[in-house]
Amino acid sequence: MTSRAGLPAEEKDLIDVDELIAAYYDRHPDPAEPTQRVVFGTSGHRGSSLSSSFNEDHILATTQAIVDYRTQQGIQGPLFLGRDTHALSLPAERSAIEVLLANGIDVRVDSRDAWVPTPALSHAILTYNRGRAANDPGRADGIVVTPSHNPPRDGGFKYNPPNGGPADTDATGWIANRANELIAAGLEGVKRERFADVDWDAIPSYDFRDAYVRDLPSIIDIDAIKKAGVRIGADPLGGASVEYWQLIAEMHGIDLTVVNPEVDPTWRFMTLDWDEKIRMDPSSPNAMASLVAKRGDYDVLTGNDADADRHGIVTPDAGLMNPNHYLAVAIDYLFSHRAEWPRDAAIGKTLVSSMIIDRVAESLGRRLLEVPVGFKWFVPGLLDGTVAFGGEESAGASFLRRDGSVWSTDKDGILLCLLAAEIIAVTGKSPSERYRELEEAFGASTYQRVDAPATPEQKAALGKLAPDAVSATTLAGEEITAKLSHAPGNGAPIGGLKVQTEHAWFAARPSGTEDVYKLYAESLRGPEHLAQVQEEARAVVSAALGS
Repeated sequence: MTSRAGLPAEEKDLIDVDELIAAYYDRHPDPAEPTQRVVFGTSGHRGSSLSSSFNEDHILATTQAIVDYRTQQGIQGPLFLGRDTHALSLPAERSAIEVLLANGIDVRVDSRDAWVPTPALSHAILTYNRGRAANDPGRADGIVVTPSHNPPRDGGFKYNPPNGGPADTDATGWIANRANELIAAGLEGVKRERFADVDWDAIPSYDFRDAYVRDLPSIIDIDAIKKAGVRIGADPLGGASVEYWQLIAEMHGIDLTVVNPEVDPTWRFMTLDWDEKIRMDPSSPNAMASLVAKRGDYDVLTGNDADADRHGIVTPDAGLMNPNHYLAVAIDYLFSHRAEWPRDAAIGKTLVSSMIIDRVAESLGRRLLEVPVGFKWFVPGLLDGTVAFGGEESAGASFLRRDGSVWSTDKDGILLCLLAAEIIAVTGKSPSERYRELEEAFGASTYQRVDAPATPEQKAALGKLAPDAVSATTLAGEEITAKLSHAPGNGAPIGGLKVQTEHAWFAARPSGTEDVYKLYAESLRGPEHLAQVQEEARAVVSAALGS
């Protein structure tokens, strides 16, 4: 059967929004069923009301758990609250407001009652907390209601503490355990003010969009983009950044067109991803197919996922760039054009990012901080300036302001898209042209991430694999030089396994949000060698899992 990946979605692919929202209120999770419990992955709790994994009970309990966590941590400042464009995000935001107000929390909602990208929420927290001591009880924190790039049927709920970034495992573990206790107790202990009784005029608001967009010249050379007349086409992919891109064009006077301003919770305008699902992943060639088709119309085309924490870069000469390629170019450019950045600040990368980044870091004379998957590992360094750039292979990154101070401690897809325009304006070269120059200097990389179905049991087993589970001594004709279950940058467990040789590597880890496992692989010896690495990697994983 011919795959429909990359083709426009059809009516049969669309969710029934009314059914999805009704299930949010009508269905109740079974506390004894593991798949229906609150579980924080790499970026919050995610699930669907249709599978009883993201329902009103989950959000009421999780919000109360966050309130309890704040109390335990002595956090008494305002809590910034935002949502993306998924159908379940609005009802979940309302549930959260009911609990926050009943607990007397100073909650700050968007002044336009509109969508809030994840980076705008992080920016708001850090702006409020600027100059406050780490133990100041008046510090702010936040919640963003989003499942990021996940399909339309999903919902997500993420807590960002006063450091502005994704909460660490200590915080999310405590919050999840407390939430599950509350659900098991029939929500006894959850304080709630019914939404119908809420006095909206009494709730403080915050203009997330204006604060974020107005501050962009502190981190991006907007004047250079404007002067060079770079023609930008921005596709929010139906997500929270849609009105941000419009204001960026208006406020800063740059040649920027929002190529698709439509917002529809069914995402009927999307092309299907690799598994024929609608998924707003700007790093996926299939999900970005309609944008790639327009690549000759602009100097650069950009895409963002639903909460705008991821980026996709499309150039006329190369189409959609591999996220790793763009990260390497961004790092090379920034560390050569940000004179005020700390000289000893490191380059942060996840250990499943490209080897080319290692070589770029070495050429720049910068320390490389290699960490497990998850942006939370970059938060402390971005906050104190010891890490100037943090990026992960799934098209998520952020970096310091031009003066070397912190901008956001969560991924910022809008920022990375604007950086592509700055690179064109300043260098006269597209990011893809610059990447080809890097390959000429450091070697040609062939990299691919493949998602494969995996049961929850298989995912759990894969996450606990130890290096000695791999008996092989060679990989694709080369001697294995390292078998890693912990990241070399900080010694933290990677939740999977990485196997390296001199010219190649693969890593396998379970998805924190979907029933798949991710197989990453890279070769500096070309596509055929990569295919051999992938084939042997699958065999290694299968043997290790006993399947």
